[in-house]
Amino acid sequence: MGIPWEKPRLEQIAMFEGKDVLSAPEFSKAELDVIMNTANYYEQSLLEKRILKDMEGKVMASLFYEPSTRTRLSFETAMLRLGGSVITVAESLANQTSSTAKGETLHDGITVIDGYADVIVIRSPQKGAADIAALAAKHPIINAGDGAGQHPTQALLDIYTILKEKGTLEGLKVTLLGDLKFGRTVHSLVDFLAIYGCELVLVSPAELRLPAEMTESLRARGVKIEETSNLKNALSTTDVLYVTRIQRERFTDPAVYEKVKYEFIVDEEMISGCKKGMIILHPLPRVNEIAVSVDKYEGARYFEQAHNGLYVRMALLALTTGSVVLARLHCQAVG
Repeated sequence: MGIPWEKPRLEQIAMFEGKDVLSAPEFSKAELDVIMNTANYYEQSLLEKRILKDMEGKVMASLFYEPSTRTRLSFETAMLRLGGSVITVAESLANQTSSTAKGETLHDGITVIDGYADVIVIRSPQKGAADIAALAAKHPIINAGDGAGQHPTQALLDIYTILKEKGTLEGLKVTLLGDLKFGRTVHSLVDFLAIYGCELVLVSPAELRLPAEMTESLRARGVKIEETSNLKNALSTTDVLYVTRIQRERFTDPAVYEKVKYEFIVDEEMISGCKKGMIILHPLPRVNEIAVSVDKYEGARYFEQAHNGLYVRMALLALTTGSVVLARLHCQAVG
């Protein structure tokens, strides 16, 4: 479904230079609009096979202290597509080969790396790690996931995907399914959905409900929220189903994980009575929560969703470093 993408104005682009991307609550609707429009510009640029040099001469430090495939590769691809370079640390904190194994603090490590790079992307199992990095760095920090905290860039690509598929977010009913307690993608996404006035339906095992402080905060902002265990009934009126996996790595007690991992499975029978036009999203990786047979459902959009991460992350890298040079020329040249 097409939407009337607008060309970002020069003053809108300029307001992002030097900005950190740490958590969803930091962003306004106006800022989301700029990010979405810039992402669309880069998507169209790649479709037209333009050679981009917006980040030429710049270096991105890719620091992944927790396993990642889509997020890490999409950030690194985004930087390369923009003509920049990448330096990488990819290791789990349990299997360290960098100076963290010698006892170096995150603050000191970031202070050093900040001297090598123009922008730093960090993922860590430690909640709040990106905030520590932002205090240490002079260059922009982009949070690629901090434990059970936030994952703002995933939520931004989720918003971009919904806009592309539905044409708007205003007034949509979004069902969030799975691990809502530890799911950092959900923790970021609900804030953005609130901005657009979406109605939320929360479906999860009792042990994995959205933290009460988040639910209370959303309701205080006027967000309509329904908590239910009846997924099939919820899907009859849902516009967007957002599925998350039950994260084994967040459980200290394996028995609790075994108890809840099969509680909600999205299969052909489950979606048979869903609202016409409903789309299904998932931040991936998928384990068993969506049956492979659902892939042929016309509203399954989780793989397209992953691909959209490239355009959104291109936008974030270029905006935060003040490097949307070709976009500026394009904005001036196209009437």
